[in-house]
Amino acid sequence: MKQAVPRPLPPAGEENGAPRLRGELPLPAHWRDFFALTKPRVMSLVIFTGLCGLLAAPAAIHPVLGFTAILCIAGAAGGAAALNQWWEADLDAGMKRTAGRPLPAGRMDRTSARDFGVGISAGSVLLMGLAIGWLAAAILAVSIVYYAVIYTIWLKPRTPQNIVIGGGAGAFPPLIGWVAATGHITWMPVILFAIIFFWTPPHFWALALFVQSDYAKVGIPMMPVVAGEASTRRQILFYAALLLPLSALPWFIGGAGAVYGVAALALSTLFLLLSLRVGLRRRAAEGDTMKPEKQLFAYSVIYLFALFAGLVADHWLVVQGITA
Repeated sequence: MKQAVPRPLPPAGEENGAPRLRGELPLPAHWRDFFALTKPRVMSLVIFTGLCGLLAAPAAIHPVLGFTAILCIAGAAGGAAALNQWWEADLDAGMKRTAGRPLPAGRMDRTSARDFGVGISAGSVLLMGLAIGWLAAAILAVSIVYYAVIYTIWLKPRTPQNIVIGGGAGAFPPLIGWVAATGHITWMPVILFAIIFFWTPPHFWALALFVQSDYAKVGIPMMPVVAGEASTRRQILFYAALLLPLSALPWFIGGAGAVYGVAALALSTLFLLLSLRVGLRRRAAEGDTMKPEKQLFAYSVIYLFALFAGLVADHWLVVQGITA
């Protein structure tokens, strides 16, 4: 009997205008791979802040419509994440942190990822417009373009300010949630947008400090790679200092009560203290575990969840007449 010879993997080439990864298999992807394309951990934060914006708004919304609005926010975030991974598949293949994603690992073809991203993005915007309102839908569409095009294609490969300018992509959800509930934009959702916008650089640069070799290897100009550790640490401290008064601003303008105000000051003070440990450190020596940077990154996620949870709790207490 003639022994079967394994078929060689197809060479890297062009597929619908996008380079195909070497070793990519033209097999049907598992549903878990499509789910992974949405970046579930990032999407959980998007869903949560969008929900908080909706619940903290001074207007009631029918539970079914509220669920629909959050579903659209989640779908848009997942679609933009899929398009991000479709475009960056070759870069992801070169980084240890992202090499296991569906596209660089060869578990999915790029056309499927692209079509999935476009499909759920467009569907989310259309559903938001028909069910909730076209203002919320328009902002949702802008958020998708901001992340998938402005950040992914334009900013990220060209400037170390990619995270600063691109931070707006992740700041849209509470604004969209607020507009979905009220139908208009006021200062409060703009401030919530600004809080996430200024939170993003210290959050992401703390991560970039201990994975900077990955970015350097694939040529992405993240701040630690281009400007160096010392400059990045100073800028983390700068943004953390800005975040302290900004996070308390909803209290000062009367958009939130004392419960939120006290929580914001306490949470932001701890954020600043952890940033001080990172900002005042010298360049990490060889073998450094980067513990302060990892602690700041982990706390920054807890910080945002806790801050927005405090906003919703404060609003509920006011509505119930427990606090003024």
